[in-house]
Amino acid sequence: MTIPTPPRTATLIGLTAILMWSLLSVMTVATGLIPPFQLAAMTFAIGALAASLSWIGRPEAVRALRQSPLAWAVGVGGLFGYHALYFVALRLAPPAEAGLLNYLWPLLIVLLSSLLPGERLRPHHVIGALLGLVGTVLLLWGNVSAQLAPGQAGGLVAAFVAAFVWAAYSVMSRRLKAVPTDAVAGFCAVTALLAAVAHLAIETTVWPHTWLQWLAVIALGIGPVGAAFYAWDIGMKRGDIRVLGAASYATPLLSTAFLILAGYAQPSANLALAAALIAGGGLIAAKDILRKRG
Repeated sequence: MTIPTPPRTATLIGLTAILMWSLLSVMTVATGLIPPFQLAAMTFAIGALAASLSWIGRPEAVRALRQSPLAWAVGVGGLFGYHALYFVALRLAPPAEAGLLNYLWPLLIVLLSSLLPGERLRPHHVIGALLGLVGTVLLLWGNVSAQLAPGQAGGLVAAFVAAFVWAAYSVMSRRLKAVPTDAVAGFCAVTALLAAVAHLAIETTVWPHTWLQWLAVIALGIGPVGAAFYAWDIGMKRGDIRVLGAASYATPLLSTAFLILAGYAQPSANLALAAALIAGGGLIAAKDILRKRG
């Protein structure tokens, strides 16, 4: 994971994180009724363990855990902070409204990337991100309620802050480019510990009832809550951060598509139009890298 990666390759690796995250919803449904923080503790622990297995024969990977307090604050704060805030949002606010606010993070990544040394934000990056945002709003709009019940405003605030936390974590990863991706295993391990503490404090433990649910938990830990964070770290540190930010709007679209394939959702005209907007936005944002490939 410490081998130098060309920018184009790193961008492609980062895109695999988006694909893995799109499987998060359908795989979470398959885990049954496990409480959110308990599921986070289990899957982040599995993700950290799976990564540590790759350390065998690589002593430099273990040394990657010796990072500055700033690196640990950004890593753990991003992973645990984002998920904790998003879980709070889902508890207090309707999922559709919380999802709309939460999916401001791809646009925020594109905008905040302009603050990075050597990065230039061009009009087509912003246009691509905005098209993705419009497509996401269209995708989720049918589930948005007309009025919010009392007490739900706090959940919306949590979703909004979560978007900023994840965007800041992603952009700060670029600033901490010297921190090797192997260190993400340590961030995942601490996140699992904090999630376990939160679970014991506010949730009732519910274990998977079938071997299929156990397989779903393990698959979540290895993929969307494991390898995806390592792939995202590589993409953010060495890839095109603006392309990855705009392409992230494909996550809710692909997630909905996988839910349809699994029989948990139904296709609609909104989905088709949202697909066109999100795909078009992604292609516009990636114009530079596509031109280079040509």
